[in-house]
Amino acid sequence: MRYITALDHVQVAMPVGGEAIARQFYGGVLGLAEIPKPAVLAVRGGVWFQCGAAQLHLGADPQFQAARKAHPAFTTSDFAGLLGSLAQAGVAVTEEESVNGRRRATVADPFGNRVELIAA
Repeated sequence: MRYITALDHVQVAMPVGGEAIARQFYGGVLGLAEIPKPAVLAVRGGVWFQCGAAQLHLGADPQFQAARKAHPAFTTSDFAGLLGSLAQAGVAVTEEESVNGRRRATVADPFGNRVELIAA
C-alpha cells in the first residue's frame, strides 16, 4: 500500500531577519511566487514560495548553519536564460555533470545554502 502521494514542501533554513534577502533571491532572481504564511506561523519569521505543486519554506533559525549538501532542486524550461539572469545578478554558478541528458548547475543562496537547477 502506498501512503505517500506527493511532496508538499521543502524547508530550508535562513538567519533570523533574512526575509528581505530571501525575497530578493528566491522571488526576484529565481522568480518564485511568494505565498502568505499562515498567521499562526508568521510570527516565527521566514517566507514561503510556491513552486509548481510544491512549496519552498524558508524558516528563520537563530542557530542557522548553511546546508551545503542537502538542497532543493528546481527545474527550469530556460536553463541558459536562468543561468544568464543569475550571472547578471552576480550569483556564482557552477555547472555540474549532466544526468540522464539533463543539464544541471548549482548556486548558493545569499545565506550559503546549496540550490540545484536542472534543465527540464
